[in-house]
Amino acid sequence: MRPLRKVIRTVGRIEYDERKLATVNLKVEGWIERLHVNTTGQYVRKGEPLAEIYSPELLSVQLEYLNLLKWRKERSYRFQREVEFSWGDRYGTTGKMQTSDMDTLIQVAQQRMRFWDITDEQMKAVEAKGEPMKTFTIHSPVNGYVVQKPAVQGKRVEPGEKLFDLADLSEVWIIADIYVHELPMIKPGQPARISLSFFPGKEFSSRIDYIYPLLSSETRTAKVRFILPNSTGDLKPQMFAKVEIKIDLGKRLAIPEEAVIDTGERQIVYVDRDGGYFEPREVKLGLMADGMVEVIKGLKAGEKVASSPNFLIDSEAKLKGITQ
Repeated sequence: MRPLRKVIRTVGRIEYDERKLATVNLKVEGWIERLHVNTTGQYVRKGEPLAEIYSPELLSVQLEYLNLLKWRKERSYRFQREVEFSWGDRYGTTGKMQTSDMDTLIQVAQQRMRFWDITDEQMKAVEAKGEPMKTFTIHSPVNGYVVQKPAVQGKRVEPGEKLFDLADLSEVWIIADIYVHELPMIKPGQPARISLSFFPGKEFSSRIDYIYPLLSSETRTAKVRFILPNSTGDLKPQMFAKVEIKIDLGKRLAIPEEAVIDTGERQIVYVDRDGGYFEPREVKLGLMADGMVEVIKGLKAGEKVASSPNFLIDSEAKLKGITQ
């Protein structure tokens, strides 16, 4: 029995953190009157203006909202006059009902505007000004870089059409491929070292964050994700990285790989029986690590096996001898 350690070395690629991507689009038809962000790669902060949009639908709902506010104000004045002249018993109940109905209609109009991403602050500005705004400003929902910009000034856009893709690069993912026979040895939380040729002599520490459940039919590998902080922005998506995962497999019965003769159907080792006699024995093998291979069945702890440097077998014996 001996401690068995495995080092998995693979190549990873830096990718965006999918949880920190944002797409900016419209929920109504409109035209881009003005762009505040003109180039891909530009950095924007959350709340920063991206574009000015003109939309007949947004203009219409503002006019409806203003008319309802005006109607409620007039109706409230009439109701007060009716009360002052003691008409309340006759018209008061009806007036209250009409005022309540108007409040409901105003709330419906406000909710429609919210559904179209008009903020409460913008609604208050419309109410204070007493007239509709021709254009509405679209603001950035996150801090990040503009990674795609289909938006062009003057362009007509449909509901759901993408205007900007934004990516927050304060953290990035490293996606590495792990071979299927190595998957049983890894699990989330295991430490890893990551290095990039762009930063010689520098290593980053990380841990396995997630093991993807799908296997590539072409490479027989599964993707494994690591997360790295990137406050300086030095780590760019699509950079390649070297990934090293050191795994302590615990104490296991293991022998050198060269001690095993693989006939294609069986794995044979030669057990030292003293006096120059070696007994061929079939074994069942497990994990391989650092030139050692685990023996699951066929050997006992303490038994000695011959390795190729000090025990040579004639090639004809391999084919015709007891290994068959």
